[in-house]
Amino acid sequence: GQIALDPHSMTLVNGDTEAEIRRVLDNLQAVARAAGGSLANMVKLNVFLVDLANFSLVNQIMAEYFQQPYPARAAIGVAALPRDASVEMDGVLELHA
Repeated sequence: GQIALDPHSMTLVNGDTEAEIRRVLDNLQAVARAAGGSLANMVKLNVFLVDLANFSLVNQIMAEYFQQPYPARAAIGVAALPRDASVEMDGVLELHA
């Protein structure tokens, strides 16, 4: 899973929930590229939110990172995340050899 860690400082990004969501998606994008794919290869995405009221914001920002067909996804409300993050995401990529 990815939280909103800045890859250079390994600290949580400063800012609001939107900044965290964008950093998480940027991190997922970097992981996908390192695996030889892209977010277009994402077939399943799990979104863990401390506040499920932020799910509409996640949807809005995800539309900037993903194109149809969107990956299947689940939104899970959690009591807490590492480093007091407000959002964490993990996913499954389908890569072709």
